[in-house]
Formats: sequence, structure tokens, C-alpha cells
Amino acid sequence: MKPGYRAIYAQYRESITQGLLKPGDKVPSVRVLASELGVARKTVETAWSILVGEGFLVSDGARGTRVNPELVLSPATRKSREKTAPRPVAVCGDAERKQAAFLRLGIPALDAFPGKKWLLLSAKAVRALPPSEMLTPPLMGYAPLRDAIAHYLNISRGLACAPEQVVITGGYQHNMRLILTLLAGGGQKVVFEEPGYFLGQRILQHTLQQLHRVPVDNDGLDVNYLLRHHNDAHLIFVTPSHQSPLAVTLSLPRRQQLLAWATQHNRWIVEDDYDGEFHYTRKVVPALKSLDSDDRVIYMGTFSKTMLPALRTSYLVLPRALLAQFRQMAELTESGQPLLTQKILAAFLSEGHFYKHLKRMRNLYSTRRGFVLAALAQIYPQIFDVEVRNGGMHIIAFLRASTQDVALAQLWHRHQLQVSPLSEWYSGNARRYGLIIGYTNVASAEEAIALLQRPAQETQALLTDGSRQAAEE
Repeated sequence: MKPGYRAIYAQYRESITQGLLKPGDKVPSVRVLASELGVARKTVETAWSILVGEGFLVSDGARGTRVNPELVLSPATRKSREKTAPRPVAVCGDAERKQAAFLRLGIPALDAFPGKKWLLLSAKAVRALPPSEMLTPPLMGYAPLRDAIAHYLNISRGLACAPEQVVITGGYQHNMRLILTLLAGGGQKVVFEEPGYFLGQRILQHTLQQLHRVPVDNDGLDVNYLLRHHNDAHLIFVTPSHQSPLAVTLSLPRRQQLLAWATQHNRWIVEDDYDGEFHYTRKVVPALKSLDSDDRVIYMGTFSKTMLPALRTSYLVLPRALLAQFRQMAELTESGQPLLTQKILAAFLSEGHFYKHLKRMRNLYSTRRGFVLAALAQIYPQIFDVEVRNGGMHIIAFLRASTQDVALAQLWHRHQLQVSPLSEWYSGNARRYGLIIGYTNVASAEEAIALLQRPAQETQALLTDGSRQAAEE
């Protein structure tokens, strides 16, 4: 359900009174927030006008709307922030592109990185760096960035989290290491999706004694299978918004069933929301964590998919019950993440640039996905089937009549097309076959056709030979 003006008003008033938004902080423009929440501009304008009338917000002309700089919060209000989280509103150049390879999975549009804005914020952050911030960075992360992430997640992903629950980390591998050290250090049973993210599988296989898998179908993780075969699992990793790699969405009944299992048996769920920001219809899928009333979900987010992998900046949202345990562990194992990048990201989020960037990327990726889909249909009409989903950063071209996706991927790699064979993301014998294709860096329809045309003749020959050999056997 889309939020009305009362819900938006209540959310922002709550965020201000509890200190998540501070005096002087900039709030998103009417246009940007209306687009983000999928509501009419008039809805946001009404909420803003009430907040301005009550003195919580002030209009600063062309510079935007900000929390009233003269607003003073009472001590009681500031103290309540520690106890209560706000209620959520549900809701490059050619050389660089060649270096990254074409059709590579999970790489944001390198040619659309907001370099000029980033440069300005970088210079400002360096000039404003006091001696006190030139020492060891904060263990849990730069406080303004944690504030900005909590605010963003509350508004855009439906989470009810406070800044003290946010931990700034150094990427996917770092997140996995922290979680496993925290919760799976004693040989506990851990469950992963089948198929599942290849890097996650490798990390878990290398680390754990007990790794088990639960199959994924068109409704996401098969929770009934989990309950029948792995009801005693201590920890489960899921990608509910866009399953990696199948891009299906975990259905609402299964989300509720999974959360009920975690609550009833005192289990933990790790939600990897790696590309949940990229949805191309008005149907926005909230995070699983948004339904987590019993605080059993650890939420993983990253800027590698929204900004740049080279930033090496990600974050965790920890349940409150794990914060003390995490701090004790982190004091022995962690040293904090580089501060300067965090300061730039904090400004990028708090000044509203991140919302604008995401909107631009959604439109761009939707268009670029269309380029690749059209090129596949034109060049390989009898070879692939594609199931188009509501979002994500890749598509899967399922092979209609072949199981040779590994050989096919190797062939495409020789043409600098860095696709991934779907079957390699499975661990068991029950597999599907196809190519996982990233489309975010395909700049035009002409480029999509030119790229996919490269291996066309060899693809046809390979699959024809394979069909002939299978028939002879």
C-alpha cells in the first residue's frame, strides 16, 4: 500500500523528534521523494507543508528543504531515541568499460557514476577533516553515515532501525566473515539457497563444517523444505528481494513463515539485499527486515551495486540483541573502515544526491535491459528463453534444448562477454542451464546487437554439435 500524506508526515516528524534527522539536515525534494515512494507529488507537498507549518522543516528556496536549524529537541525526546525506532513508511569511458568486460554480472553503470558531484564532496570532506578524524576511525563506522543509512532504510526499504544498529563494513566478504564469527563459530548448522550466490557458497564451504541447502522455486526459498529437512538450522542466508541468481521474489506467505520459524526456534536470518533498490515497476518490494517485528533478521546492504565496487563500503543492520556481543568481538578483530570515503558517502546521502542517483539508475537500467532483451530475441530466437522479472541488474537466458552452458560461457568469454553459466551456481545434480547476463553497462541498442552478434555463429555450431552427440549417445 502506498503511503498517504499522513504516513509521510508522521515518519518525518518521528525521525526529527527522535534525532534521526538533525537541525539543518536536508530532506529529499518533493519530486525525488514522490518518485521514491511511488506517490503523487501533491501527497508529499501536503506532508511538507504541515511540517513547515509546525516548524519542523524550513524551505530554503533553490537550495531545497531542511530540518529547521533553530529546532531544539528536549532531553526527554533525545533520550527516547535510544529506546524506540521510528515507524517505517512501507514502501565511464570505453576504456574503463572494456577493462570491466562486457555483460559482467553485478557491475553498476560505470559511465553513469556521478563523478563531478563526488569530486566536489571529496574536496569538501578533505578540507573539513579535523586532526581528531585523522586518527583511528570509529569501530562501528562514521556516525553521520550510520545516521544517513538508517534514515534511508527507514524511508526506502521499510526498515525500523536506529543508527546504533548500523555497522559500516568493507564489502560482502567482510560481512560474511563478521556474521560467521559472531553466530557460527561453534559448528552450528547453516543453510544457504540452492542455487545461490557463487561467492557466498565458496566462503561458506571453506569456513563451515555444516553447510546445507534449500531449493528455490518461482516463489523464492522453499520454506516448507527448510522446515522438513533443516528445522534445526541456526542460521540461514537468503536474498528475498531478487534471489541470486534466479531473480525471483520471496512470496509474502513464505516471508511470514520464515520469520515465524526464526522467532519460534530462536534462529537467525541473514537478508542480503544486494540490489533491492533496482525495481522497474511501481510494485516496490519491501525488505524482509521490514516485517521483522521480533528482530531476528540481520540485514546486509552495499554501495558496490548502487555506486562503485571500488568503494569497498557496505553495512550491516544488527538486531539489538546482538549489539553487545558484536562490540565485544569487534574490539578484538576490527579496526574500523577508512573514514574519508564514509564522510563523502554521508554527504552524498544526507544532501539527497543518493535518491536522485538511484532514480536515474532505475530508468537507465530498465532501458538497457530492454536493449539486451531485444538483441537476444533478434539474434537467438530459437536458443534462449528469458523470464523477465520486476527488477535487478541481470537477466538469465535459459537454454531451451541444451545443458552446455559451461562450454557456451567459455565460448562467449573468448569474445570478451563475461557471462556466467547458471548451472555452476548449483551444488547438487538438479540444475537449470543458461547464461547469467549483466546489462547495466550496455550503452545502446546498437551496442547490444554488436556484442551479442560476436559469438552467434559459434554458439549455433556448438549447440548443434552438442545436440548431434546427445542424439548419437
